[in-house]
Amino acid sequence: MHVAQILLARGDIVIGIDNLNDYYDPRLKLARLERLKAYPHFRFVQGDIADRMTVDDLFAAEKPQRVINLAGQPGVRYSLTNPHSYIQTNLVGFGNLLEGCRHNGVEHFVYASSSSVYGANTHMPFSVHDNVDHPVSLYAASKKANELMAHTYSHLYGLPTTGLRYFTVYGPWGRPDMSPWLFTSAILEGRPIDVFNHGKMQRDFTFVEDIAEGTVHVLDRIPTGNQSFSTDSPDPGSSYAPYKVYNIGNHQPVELMTFIKTIEDALGQVAKKNFLPMQLGDVVATYADVEDLKRDVGFAPKTPLAEGVAKWATWYSDYVSQIRK
Repeated sequence: MHVAQILLARGDIVIGIDNLNDYYDPRLKLARLERLKAYPHFRFVQGDIADRMTVDDLFAAEKPQRVINLAGQPGVRYSLTNPHSYIQTNLVGFGNLLEGCRHNGVEHFVYASSSSVYGANTHMPFSVHDNVDHPVSLYAASKKANELMAHTYSHLYGLPTTGLRYFTVYGPWGRPDMSPWLFTSAILEGRPIDVFNHGKMQRDFTFVEDIAEGTVHVLDRIPTGNQSFSTDSPDPGSSYAPYKVYNIGNHQPVELMTFIKTIEDALGQVAKKNFLPMQLGDVVATYADVEDLKRDVGFAPKTPLAEGVAKWATWYSDYVSQIRK
């Protein structure tokens, strides 16, 4: 929604596709959609990217110049119990979009990867030039697979592709399964919050408006092959093909307990805390190296945590009051 709003505000024509599934409350998805329908250059198609005919027909009808794939089955923990939904959406659906781009002359395919691809890597900060061959969840593996699939299409068909490794996105209109929503709702309702790894976690929390702005900046920069790429010593962050990957993170890792305290301050209430061990598939810390993004695109996220959390808390209170009417 945030990305589409930027594109629409600058005059682009945007076609959106979503299956509006019930992974989380569809009312939130529909409320986002209503904001976009206010723009005359927006059209919505309800459909599933994992359905090949739906995707083929959409590309044939619309002939998009550029494609952004922010569709996908998200969540590390959900992937432990519902692996097939990740295979269908993140692999089959992604393949359908690549084929649509290939056969319809798309100028640039930009897609959401994830900081989860760094998996068992503990070298900080995470760099796109690091090896990412050891994912620790199926979600992470599906995102790594997306990068590999994209590179193949860049190599075989000259399709320019850019993958964006998003780092812990938060902010207005965020998902109910993410920690900001879980923490905020519990604090306001007097329920305890679950604090995993006994609070000894770090995340590179990145405000959603920074994520959206960075995504559009990247969309406007079509990659070309690196002429100095060495096949004797291949760099994971580069290619001879028109292919790139970038980190988009606030490049300032925050202790989980600090994040919770920031939410408490914004709400004016103290959380009851239920300290728990590390969850399977999770990682202790994330920290983005964004030097490639700054160098190539001239952009880096910049919203301070307190400012972003305050905007989140205000939006959450307004949204919940609306749906309870």
